[in-house]
Amino acid sequence: MTRSSVGKKIIMAVSGALLIGFLFLHMIGNLKIYFGASSFDSYAHWLRKIGEPILPYSGFLWIQRVVLLVAIGAHIWAATSLAIAARKARPVAYAHRPKVQGSYAARTMRWGGVIIALFVVYHLLDLTTRHLNPVADTNQAFGAVTADFAPGRWYVTLFYTLAVVMLGFHLRHGVWSAFQTLGWKFPRTVALAVSVLLCAGFLMVPLSVMFGIIK
Repeated sequence: MTRSSVGKKIIMAVSGALLIGFLFLHMIGNLKIYFGASSFDSYAHWLRKIGEPILPYSGFLWIQRVVLLVAIGAHIWAATSLAIAARKARPVAYAHRPKVQGSYAARTMRWGGVIIALFVVYHLLDLTTRHLNPVADTNQAFGAVTADFAPGRWYVTLFYTLAVVMLGFHLRHGVWSAFQTLGWKFPRTVALAVSVLLCAGFLMVPLSVMFGIIK
């Protein structure tokens, strides 16, 4: 399965679907910040207690992180393998290659994916391990978010916005492609709706902090 192009496309589709499911849950969790510091911090603490006493404290989060890293790795591996196979199928470059009709998202899937991967690393160092966050205490989730996207740190909000917009373009094309790979005939508007909803949900929080709605 992993050697055929169809198998690799299925791996891309399944791993992508898993990541999209996580994004929706993560987005919903982020929006709890609008209920106040106490509610948001309690939610962050509850995530660390899931599975106790069978799992150790924060055990569920570490399992989740490992699964997500495997999904991301599989997604990148499948995409890279397909790109290499496509290049090998055309060993001689065109003397003149006409422009191919296609969406902006389809033309930028590769480097857009690289930007998103780099952002994931930054995001983990920022709001998970707190190495890049002004608030080092991992028990202060609300404080970490409000300090991170404060007006004085506009460059962080700008980078976050750029990454989320790139994610939206990536999802718009990727969701539709995954539907086709798995044999689900959905219109492109469904993929567009998914990408817009996720982008809006993730951008609400940093922009609300930056403009003083959340403080």
